[in-house]
Amino acid sequence: MAVTQSPDNPAGPDSRLRDARLFLTQALQTFRATGSVVPSSPALAHALNRYVDERPDPAAPLSILESGSGTGPVSRAIAAHMRPGDTLDLVDPNPRFAEHLRGLLTTDPGLSAVADRVTVHESLVTDLGVDRRFDVIISGLPFANFTAEEVQEILDYYFTVLRPGGHLSFFGYLYTKQVKAIIAPRADYLRQVRSGWVVDDWVKRYGVGRERVFANVPPAWIFHLRKPLEDGGGS
Repeated sequence: MAVTQSPDNPAGPDSRLRDARLFLTQALQTFRATGSVVPSSPALAHALNRYVDERPDPAAPLSILESGSGTGPVSRAIAAHMRPGDTLDLVDPNPRFAEHLRGLLTTDPGLSAVADRVTVHESLVTDLGVDRRFDVIISGLPFANFTAEEVQEILDYYFTVLRPGGHLSFFGYLYTKQVKAIIAPRADYLRQVRSGWVVDDWVKRYGVGRERVFANVPPAWIFHLRKPLEDGGGS
């Protein structure tokens, strides 16, 4: 039986199962870079596309960057929300994930439909350079697993390549700080606290929206930030 493709159901069950197996395998090997053992849910992927839909000029194409694309659940949702002329850059430093994403450009119905406007980068996002500008950045990087200095570097980079008036959307998991306070080594807990201070500072300065997504494992917060029109950079 055929599976209907849509923003809320962007991949069939067989495809989702393959993605989950690959994601779990890589998460067990490189958990610090993945931050979870299951891919983002369709509900979370859809919600992250808020500013792909809510664009100031409906006729103007968007330049979109997704960082930490993994096995592509959010990439599929972005493809479903794209309009004619939009371009998409997918970034992941994990070779297995990057290879998988390139394969999706020919095998996935939604991504193959926009494949001529999608570029896959096997790279750290901060190594992409600053010669491009983006209207929307969607980040799947697990800031809670990074040091405060790494989070600051990434957010500085995002706001360097984000056009004035552009939006950054990223997510974190609910209750992880409370859980780590109980079960994690003290050094890990303190690292997450310091990283959280950096994120909180950026949200206070540039935040324009926050939403909870319970239909995800684990449940997640989404944060939406906007680069001011007069702002020339991050910190």
